[in-house]
Amino acid sequence: MSEVKISAETRSEFGKGAARRIRRDSKVPGVLYGHGSDPLHLTLPGHDLLLALRTPNVLISLDIDGKTNELAIPKSVQRDPIKGFLEHVDLLLVKRGEKVTVEIPVHAEGELAAGGNLLEHVLNALPVEAEATHIPESVTVSVEGLEAGASILAKDIKLPAGTTLAVDEDAVVLQVLAAQAEEASEEAAEGDEAAEA
Repeated sequence: MSEVKISAETRSEFGKGAARRIRRDSKVPGVLYGHGSDPLHLTLPGHDLLLALRTPNVLISLDIDGKTNELAIPKSVQRDPIKGFLEHVDLLLVKRGEKVTVEIPVHAEGELAAGGNLLEHVLNALPVEAEATHIPESVTVSVEGLEAGASILAKDIKLPAGTTLAVDEDAVVLQVLAAQAEEASEEAAEGDEAAEA
């Protein structure tokens, strides 16, 4: 798991006007909270933060005003829906050795059994509990040779050491759908339309 150092400044101005001024300077307003402490309002460098957030559940080492260092993980990121730039970020304060609950991406590898079946990601991300400085970036699941009707449950996924499920172990993560069933239902619908005409 990567740890990224970012310099942050505390801020005392709030509201839309202040947030716009911060973003005009290529910076991002944010809030650091957790461990029962008062929320700390921060200004973060936009480009550095954007690069850091490319890694899921990145561990951010915040240098706040050059005085204190805190570890945090991104909890909520707001982006402009059209341009995609960062508008605001909520960061959760963490301590080394502390367990946190996060969602990690699920990647499938391998070829399904022949027959044009479709793989459905019921859960794109798997909720897990892991030590804050050892959050896995993702998990990879083999779907090699799976037939229609097959499913992979949360308990079937091999997790890295020190990581446990934070979801029902019988939750379906991936399932294989039969492509023929969809085509057959479309043909039946067309047949119904012809009968009505």
